[in-house]
Amino acid sequence: MTPRRTILFDSLLLFAVTVLAVIAAWVLIAATPPRWVLLMSMGGLTLIAMGSVIARWISRPDHLKAMHSDQILQIANESLSYLRKGLDSETAGAVCRLALEQSEAAAVAITDREAILGFAGLGEDHHAVGGPILTRATREAIELNEHRILESKADIGCPERTCLLRAAIVVPLEMQDHPVGSLKFYYTTPRLLNETQVTMAEGLARLLSTQLELSELDRQTELACRMELKALQAQIHPHFLFNTINTIAMLIRTDPEKARVLLREFAWFYRRTLEASDELIPLGKEMEYVRTYLHFETARFGDRIEVAEAVDPSTLDVLVPAFAVQPVVENAIQHGMRPEGVLSIGVEASRSNGRIEILVSDDGVGIKPEYVTRVLEPGFGQGLGIALKNVDDRLKGHYGPDSGLIVSSEFGRGTRVLITIVPDRLSQGGGDGAQGSGSR
Repeated sequence: MTPRRTILFDSLLLFAVTVLAVIAAWVLIAATPPRWVLLMSMGGLTLIAMGSVIARWISRPDHLKAMHSDQILQIANESLSYLRKGLDSETAGAVCRLALEQSEAAAVAITDREAILGFAGLGEDHHAVGGPILTRATREAIELNEHRILESKADIGCPERTCLLRAAIVVPLEMQDHPVGSLKFYYTTPRLLNETQVTMAEGLARLLSTQLELSELDRQTELACRMELKALQAQIHPHFLFNTINTIAMLIRTDPEKARVLLREFAWFYRRTLEASDELIPLGKEMEYVRTYLHFETARFGDRIEVAEAVDPSTLDVLVPAFAVQPVVENAIQHGMRPEGVLSIGVEASRSNGRIEILVSDDGVGIKPEYVTRVLEPGFGQGLGIALKNVDDRLKGHYGPDSGLIVSSEFGRGTRVLITIVPDRLSQGGGDGAQGSGSR
């Protein structure tokens, strides 16, 4: 209840109490009143007193503030899943419908800087989504980054003669302090324009603006991860490429059939690394990449590489970012191989306490103690320095901070990289370390 309405209510209440009090006093003084007159007078005064208490409780400022804050938070909370996708006609329309249900407005609209993105409520038949902004005050609100109060049909500027919208509140939507659109609450009469409605519109606009900024931050983070993935896909080390081709060339003379198989598999593997792999893929598919990669390396090193695989079948359908395991295995070979002798590599996948754990271990040269804690730092190590860091970032981006890599090593005895995935926490969304004097 607004201050103006509260004053009017108090005036009427005082008038009613005064009239009843005068009547009761006159009856008591003039004559011995009938019992029913006394009862009615006392009952009326009692009801008025009770009504006053109830009305005061309902209309007190802290109660109203709490009620409107709850409405704003409920709208913002329900709209979060939509605005995480950004501001477009689909998300704007959904938010308009949510705001309409929780407010006293006759209609709600959202615009960008030029057009109507969403509209819900009275007048939906002719306030066309996708059409240009017609209201001059809306353009002014966006340009000047200030709210506007519209108190007439002329101010609204709707060309439809039968439109029943007669008042509106226009509040800018911002991203990084720059207006990107507007939130509009429409009413059928200017009498509904009050401080409470303005405060609610401004509060909701601020929360929606914050959500838009978060959605843009998510988009930029996702874009950065994609760019890192592109860099990772381009990071087929030249020596791996040339060594594999040389291996195939030698096999052409000694084992042509095996050379043909390797060449076909290498073409498939290389093409897959160049494809856009932004999506999540089953762990089983990722393990195919790992096996194909290891096929090339065993063809090159022969019996100097031994691989043991122990993958729980129940984990094969778990979604992981593309190239989440293969770079870790490649890292073990590139930086774990000794000048001579056998390198044993283990790849295990299992479920543990609601998590998926993938362990890549080797018994190679290991990582120097002073480097172990730095292997996931951006840019650490030789080359592009993105492999392990990229995998760690993408896992956290998709599944949250509880997912990612844990690297442990004993110099001279080997390295373990634990990949942890918490699959029930899906959200939006490299640094080589050092091993010995090289990069891991």
